[in-house]
Amino acid sequence: MAWNEPGGGNNKDPWGGRNDQGPPDLDEVVRKMQDKLGSLFGGGRRGGSGGGPSGKGLAGGFGLIAGIVFIVWLFSGIYIVDAGTRGVVMRFGAYTEATMPGPHWHIPYPIEQVEIVNVEQRRFVEIGYRSGTGGQAGLTVEREALMLTQDENIVNVKLAVQYQISDPGKYLFDVRQPEAVLKQVAESAVREVIGKSQMDFVLKEGRAEVVSRVEKSMQATLDKYDSGLLVSDVNLQDAQPPEEVQGAFSDAIKAREDKERLKNEAEAYANEVIPKARGRAARLTQEAQAYKESLIAKAQGDASRFTALLKEYKKAPEVTRQRLYLETMETVLSRTNKVIVDSDNANNLMYLPLDQLMKQNTAKRITGTNVSDALTGTLTDKSPAPRPARRTRGTR
Repeated sequence: MAWNEPGGGNNKDPWGGRNDQGPPDLDEVVRKMQDKLGSLFGGGRRGGSGGGPSGKGLAGGFGLIAGIVFIVWLFSGIYIVDAGTRGVVMRFGAYTEATMPGPHWHIPYPIEQVEIVNVEQRRFVEIGYRSGTGGQAGLTVEREALMLTQDENIVNVKLAVQYQISDPGKYLFDVRQPEAVLKQVAESAVREVIGKSQMDFVLKEGRAEVVSRVEKSMQATLDKYDSGLLVSDVNLQDAQPPEEVQGAFSDAIKAREDKERLKNEAEAYANEVIPKARGRAARLTQEAQAYKESLIAKAQGDASRFTALLKEYKKAPEVTRQRLYLETMETVLSRTNKVIVDSDNANNLMYLPLDQLMKQNTAKRITGTNVSDALTGTLTDKSPAPRPARRTRGTR
């Protein structure tokens, strides 16, 4: 049964009164609430006057509340900057300072505000493509990727730029949209570098230089804009001719590779053959030089011997002539086989074994014996001696 239902009996209302005489008086309810608030802040009702709480009690209570609120407000200015971040303090919206990692305090809101900026996080922007699953180059953006080279060819370039925040204050206040500005600067820099380079240079040996030039150009432009951004890395993901001409370009690349391969093989063959030829030439030159020196020395020796012999010949011509004849015959006859025939008796007929001599001459030809010796029928000292000549008695 509700407390204010008729017939409620002696049930009391929630304000401590009785409901015997109908609803409570509104003044009474307000007075009881004032009494409770006065007792809460150390005051009370005035004795016997039936008035509200004292003025001193209310003032003390409001002062205590204000003090607590002020202390809480002061403590709300404490903040902690984590490692790798910076705290950007703004006073009435204007940049004041950037605080380092650690605990700090600032004048609480609405006077000062702090925004935490991560300066170690590596962000990236993509030019010419958008990443697919797994960080691989997915969708190609031809509007950004197609670029004109110095030799009026078109290449499809995909570039990825990694950057960090170097100055939080400039990053937040000097540039309105830093990421959009960075992307535009990157696209402008790569188009400038590609436009000043040949197509073969971009597609083959010049990729590293292109990346270096793009990074330098981007950083110079970003510093000029006071963007507070630092380009940490530039990656040339891909550089290819347009799809319409990739077949012809692949054939040209294969032909160029075949040319380089054949050139390398020719150089290797030349490096193998030329040293051998030079070695043989040097050997022949040395042999010729040695033969020349030997002939000269022999000729000089023969001339000296002839000069000495001439002196002796002038002293004793007959003796010297006889000596020379004997020495010559000794030299000639010492290398031939000799047959001595007694021809005093004219009735005897000499027989020579020509068949054996012919066989020996043929064997000498096969073994490389001197042709002149074979024609004359002479034999070397190592050849077997011919059979003695037979003597036959002739008729008178």
